[in-house]
Amino acid sequence: MALIEIPLVVDASRKILHVDMDAFYASVEEREHPEYKKKALVIAHDPRKHNNHGVVTTANYNARKYGVNSAMPSQKALELIPKEELLFTDPNFTLYRQVSDQIHDIFKDVTDKYQTVALDEAYLDITENKLHEPSALKVMQYIQTRIFKETNLTCSIGVSYNKFLAKMGSEHAKPFGRSLILPEFSVEFLADIPIEKFNGIGKNMQSKLHDLGIYTGRDLQAIDQDIMINDFGKWGFIMFQRCRGIDNSEVEANQIRKSVGKEQTYNKPLMTKEEVYKQLNLLSQQVFEILSNNNLQGKTVVIKARTTDFQTVSKRKTLNNYLSSQLEIYNTAQELFDELDIELELRLVGVTVTTLDEFGFEELPLKLFED
Repeated sequence: MALIEIPLVVDASRKILHVDMDAFYASVEEREHPEYKKKALVIAHDPRKHNNHGVVTTANYNARKYGVNSAMPSQKALELIPKEELLFTDPNFTLYRQVSDQIHDIFKDVTDKYQTVALDEAYLDITENKLHEPSALKVMQYIQTRIFKETNLTCSIGVSYNKFLAKMGSEHAKPFGRSLILPEFSVEFLADIPIEKFNGIGKNMQSKLHDLGIYTGRDLQAIDQDIMINDFGKWGFIMFQRCRGIDNSEVEANQIRKSVGKEQTYNKPLMTKEEVYKQLNLLSQQVFEILSNNNLQGKTVVIKARTTDFQTVSKRKTLNNYLSSQLEIYNTAQELFDELDIELELRLVGVTVTTLDEFGFEELPLKLFED
């Protein structure tokens, strides 16, 4: 029995950007080490030095030519790339976050309605913007130019009337390109794109769609709504809409952070408590600086530790009052570490503060009774 047709509503009034840095981690490493540009650079632990363990965080475009991509085991990259061209380097997330903060500061100068997806990508609603610029193309050019001048890095940007098409546009424009998808051309644009490149369609769904003879956006557009809902439920209806250029989800702006954390991986393992305490103190200082810079305060401290044989443990403590200093964070982190049941020889240590509020939120003790 056919299902009731759900009416399709298109909101084409908005201007949404998707900004995606090009091979972000690898590009940062190439900026810091220009000699890396000649190599097939893979951001991952070298499996030859880590008992064949490791996962690719990202790779530069030289490495991608050999089929290396994110989330691939680093051992596979070792097999695909000729050894004379291959270069592994460990990820430096402290540096990547610093560069990401620079980029997000540029977004703030354009609009308050931006949604961070990861360190290297974000959605921006520029329907109304701080530049008072009605041309989306000029806003894209402004963002690309500022990012390149201030970070010496490139990005790709897609713009359309919704988030899905903006994301598809930025992928289509890579690397260092701009893509504009107008409402009247959205269905045609999506028709020839393989379903593997549709944002949101994972490998399991791809396999099921292939079983139905669906390989492109055009194939997907030919399938009835009730079939998509019967076979794939809610997500089937979402894809039924998206292949027709419909996505009315909002850019979720200015969400308060749920946690602030810093962690560090060590090539030379930490072998003594004194070494661990020193690192906890440094990480606590970094976390407190981020909290202060973002006008945040928290009550819960979480520490994480990982051994050289990849045993990972964590422990947390929630205080009655907000943490007011770096020393409070450090003292709590040290106390938690002393309670951990873990062998030394640590390759990673992390400190996180959660249960966050803005500084404007203040707890006041109420004196209900006179002494």
